[in-house]
Amino acid sequence: MSLKIRLARAGAKKRPYYRIVVADSRSPRDGRYIEKIGTYDPLKPRDSAERINLVVERVKHWLSHGAQPTDRVLRFLDAAGLMKREARQNPSKGEWGKKRVEREEARKTAEEEKVKAAAEAEKAAAEAAAEAAAAPPPEPDAEEEPASDTDQPAAE
Repeated sequence: MSLKIRLARAGAKKRPYYRIVVADSRSPRDGRYIEKIGTYDPLKPRDSAERINLVVERVKHWLSHGAQPTDRVLRFLDAAGLMKREARQNPSKGEWGKKRVEREEARKTAEEEKVKAAAEAEKAAAEAAAEAAAAPPPEPDAEEEPASDTDQPAAE
């Protein structure tokens, strides 16, 4: 039987309250436990004395009997000076996942293609305008007659 010092959730919906308990590692999180050795109220301010309550003598007793604290409880015990928690290094903590990287690359390539297509369209429009300006103006057809005065009413 391996013993764990861990949190067991209590409290209402959206109002968490935790008991710090010693339990068999195979028992459910909120299930049977051997002894309650403290409480943790995450809704209290960080600097509040009532946020974390531990029965130090019982914690020392269970640690001497081989109980292993979970990561969160180990933080509490380190703050109380009962155990030492080593700082952890996670070099990839702020990096994006594989799918996010793929989506970003796809978005960038689509953006580049869009800019490239817009530049080509602009270039084609500029060439068409240059060709139109370089071409001689069309000569009026000889067959067309100049506008006559018949369209306008006669002034009497």
